[in-house]
Amino acid sequence: MLRRLVLISTVLLLPVTASAAGDGQAAAAKSLSNAAESRHEGYYYPKITSSEIYKARTQALAKMNRHERLLFVSATTQQQGSANYAPRYVMFAKGDQAEKLIIVGLDDETLGTIYRGAYVGSLAEAKELLDLVKLMGFSQITISDGRRNSHRVTLE
Repeated sequence: MLRRLVLISTVLLLPVTASAAGDGQAAAAKSLSNAAESRHEGYYYPKITSSEIYKARTQALAKMNRHERLLFVSATTQQQGSANYAPRYVMFAKGDQAEKLIIVGLDDETLGTIYRGAYVGSLAEAKELLDLVKLMGFSQITISDGRRNSHRVTLE
């Protein structure tokens, strides 16, 4: 099924109760979330320079799971490697359920131009990509030029 799909690639804060136990649990969860984010930031991409929330026009397919998302990323990477030219970007699926998609440009043209004109979620072509990513069960996509800029889109 994943081969048929064509690739055109802020954590939500929940209200926390005012109880002391709730505050402690929220602080621990936020600390874990920040640790996971800082592990990706600076390694896979530079510090997030912009972010947005995109309300997808689709819902995740029921049969999309961690295995299917990893298979998608693997198949896309394999397809790029078999081309007669160097890959223009690289993709990673991160998170416990591989729910975070990371796309990093490998040259100055591919993703570097995104930051010269408009945000990813504001481009008509990107909306189709974001809907596809949501359909596959990803909850977040981070797109970077690999040097200075990283844009995070949280999918709802």
